[in-house]
Amino acid sequence: MSAISNNNIAKAIYLTSKDSKEESQFFHKIVQFLARKRLLSKSKDILLHLNKIINDEEGRITVKVSSQKRLNENIKKEITQSLSRRYGDKTIILKESLDENLLGGYKIEVNDEVIDLTIKNKLGKLQEYLTRNHE
Repeated sequence: MSAISNNNIAKAIYLTSKDSKEESQFFHKIVQFLARKRLLSKSKDILLHLNKIINDEEGRITVKVSSQKRLNENIKKEITQSLSRRYGDKTIILKESLDENLLGGYKIEVNDEVIDLTIKNKLGKLQEYLTRNHE
């Protein structure tokens, strides 16, 4: 017997929830199912998959932007416009995350993709370029 992936569980929850009339009963049954199948420890990952499915269905993308300081409105607008061009006509939802370990720049996470625009990454690429043998 093969294991059911967290993504498949999330899809099943999503599809079933669309037809459910009684939300509280439905979610109670979902928790009971996860407990019975010993999947409660995977609930966070299942919820992440469920959130992605809902966002895809509703034409949204949730983006985590990490930076050392809070983003000003111009930077938020620039990031949103750039991501809209990259991912099509979807609503971009920015979630800011402050990371004091960053020297500067931004790290943007969209689904499984990371766009690393941090100073540390840029310096690393510059160092790699400068130390590479140029023939």
